[in-house]
Amino acid sequence: MPPAVRFGVNYTPSVGWFHHWLDFDLDSVRADLDSIAALGLDHVRVFPLWPYFQPNRSLIRKRAVEDLLRLVDAAGERGLDVTVDGLQGHLSSFDFVPAWTRSWHRRNLFTDPEVIEGQAAYLHTLAAALADRPNFLGMTLGNEVNQFSAPPHPDPDRATGAQIDAWLERLLAACEKGAPGRMHLHAEYDATWYQDDQPFTPAQAARLGAVTAVHSWVFNGTAQRHGRASVPAEHHAAYLVELSKAWTDDPHRPVWLQEVGAPAPLVPPEHAAAFTEATVANALDCPGLWGVTWWCSHDVSRSLADFPELEYGLGVLTNDRRPKDTAAVLARAARAHRPLPAPRTTALVVPAVPGRRSRCAPGGPVFDAFFRLVADGARPTTVLDTRAGDTGHLAARGITETVTPEQVLPTTSRGGTRS
Repeated sequence: MPPAVRFGVNYTPSVGWFHHWLDFDLDSVRADLDSIAALGLDHVRVFPLWPYFQPNRSLIRKRAVEDLLRLVDAAGERGLDVTVDGLQGHLSSFDFVPAWTRSWHRRNLFTDPEVIEGQAAYLHTLAAALADRPNFLGMTLGNEVNQFSAPPHPDPDRATGAQIDAWLERLLAACEKGAPGRMHLHAEYDATWYQDDQPFTPAQAARLGAVTAVHSWVFNGTAQRHGRASVPAEHHAAYLVELSKAWTDDPHRPVWLQEVGAPAPLVPPEHAAAFTEATVANALDCPGLWGVTWWCSHDVSRSLADFPELEYGLGVLTNDRRPKDTAAVLARAARAHRPLPAPRTTALVVPAVPGRRSRCAPGGPVFDAFFRLVADGARPTTVLDTRAGDTGHLAARGITETVTPEQVLPTTSRGGTRS
């Protein structure tokens, strides 16, 4: 029997935010983890800040690695598994990249051979140090590193899709060498699926690494266009889960909803619990979902300056560790026993060409067609146009009907082709 869906949070320390690595306080971390474990969740995703751990290309700080191990052990004592991101990277609007890649030492994060070898050494070091911890799930290369590779970043590290392929394969291999057999993966924000000029591609996301990771944020135009309680907003996470499946070569590849949250003011605090409940319920209707990891555990302290306003209140727990209504929603979901979702038999055809990804973005015809189907009572998934006639592929995924965006009408009547 397939394992139950995992429920966890992205761990944002209540004291010092991710700067807590500079003044690591194990007692404070333990108190944070106690408040997470009390919700009945089973895992946390944690974020070493890359410049703090590897301030020089040939220096990986032993004390920082030891502090990470202490955090992982403390989580294990509370029944929490841990997944670790390496290259931080980008977090809550701030970039954290070491000085040896910027300004006078400006080198491309994705193509410079010395930078890549430094990154590989760092990821291998973390993975090897964690390899014997039974509650260590695996490494994610970094958090939304694709935002460094193209606009709207103000100073992007340009690379081709082939160069990103090589970068991902090299760094995933470093993680695997350090901790063989763990769940190593990479994770990007939704420009991978929506932005035509992104060198990080859907095929990479759906084929490289142990699982596919998706990050769902409705401030990408979804909530602005449709409203917080709309079908597109409440099903956006499920859409990304199902959209990712078009590119996978393995019909049973798991998908991890690695980041999802309720961003104010588009989702006002008084409506966050309802949005959370709807988002989680709809994601759980996706076959092959590995887990849901909410962003984030604790609010950002108001004593810290210059964060975008929405970042301060995204926690399911307050900054003094009190649970919010959203925490109760996640706790109920984590406790619930539910049947496995049935296969999604209707597949919306999406373009395989990376340069047509904007058709899948909010306002694009694939996006609009998907949610017309949902509003009509269907449970759609997606399939590439290059595979829409492959009966073996369709059968392996349980698909019995394919439909193009042009065939989907905003009524109960729609056309399709039986496979």
